[in-house]
Amino acid sequence: MYPTKTQTIILLHWLNVCRYLYNEMLADRKNAYDRCGIGLNYNQQAGQLKYLDLDLYSQVAQDVLRRLDTAFQNFFRRAKNGETPGYPRFQGENRYDSFTYPQSGFKVLYDGKLKLSKIGTIRMFVHRAIVGKIKTCTILRDGDQWYACFSVEIPSVEKVEPKSSVGIDLGINTLATLSDSTVIENPKTLDKYDSKLRKAQKDLSRKKKGSNNWNKQKTVLKGVYRKVRNVRKDYMHKASRILADTYDQIVFEDLQIKNMVKNHHLARSIHDASWNMLINFTTYKAEEAGGTVELVNPRNTSKQCSVCGCIQAMPLSQRTYRCPDCGSVMNRDHNAAINILNRHVPTDCGEFKPVKMAA
Repeated sequence: MYPTKTQTIILLHWLNVCRYLYNEMLADRKNAYDRCGIGLNYNQQAGQLKYLDLDLYSQVAQDVLRRLDTAFQNFFRRAKNGETPGYPRFQGENRYDSFTYPQSGFKVLYDGKLKLSKIGTIRMFVHRAIVGKIKTCTILRDGDQWYACFSVEIPSVEKVEPKSSVGIDLGINTLATLSDSTVIENPKTLDKYDSKLRKAQKDLSRKKKGSNNWNKQKTVLKGVYRKVRNVRKDYMHKASRILADTYDQIVFEDLQIKNMVKNHHLARSIHDASWNMLINFTTYKAEEAGGTVELVNPRNTSKQCSVCGCIQAMPLSQRTYRCPDCGSVMNRDHNAAINILNRHVPTDCGEFKPVKMAA
């Protein structure tokens, strides 16, 4: 979106009011429990809105309370499941960056503009046609830029009979290796922009914290990080589009990435590879095309021979798989990709059953 200066002031004011409302209602919940042992819910707090002069569209204010209620529901769910829950926290000035029109109060005009209740008509660039019935509109601030994000309801797509299947091994040297030996290169976006990030961070460290120059440089730093995110996301969108259009059935490893990044030597590269992003993008694109994406257990996919099923020790430095039993030799990642596809194929007795792949 490209709001005018006046509209930008209004948008910033709305974010501050939403943040204030969120923090006040969070304080009410905390005080009610600490002093009286009572837990408040959304309906009880929503009744207070009519007594507050917030100068917000009513449903925007209600959505703020729904966000808070969702935060508490997630907190109680984690506590019940024995996880380490994080208690909902107060939102600082730079931590509340969006508000939502959940049902009404917005309208997309034909001349590329967005009409928002109590804000006005804002010029925006629609990068692709909106398909389906628009349900919600979220206004998002990212540094000094503004975005309108729409959620839409589309009709369900019938599943197609899978005619082409592929297993995909995710990695760092190459982003993905397919069971048909196709390779998707890793763009290593963070390395390409490393010098710009270092310079922006160094310039920020030389400014007095809280000063005008510090705030300006912070905006510059956010802009570089936004560029890195956008370049990475663009590459993942294109890669996932190729996969979804080429194959009807796609099989990935069910990787435990949170555990993998505990290796500090590989954590930066794993985060930069963004495997989860590729899987998520491929999943929804495949579903829109009537295809499917499945996850399988990654255990020993790199150590098992895709021809005979022999398992041997394989250090990460060894990039070629040589089977001691059947003598097959192939790229380590290609072998793993075939194993990933094999694990998807059902067998009568649950034993290893290799799939013949075209050369």
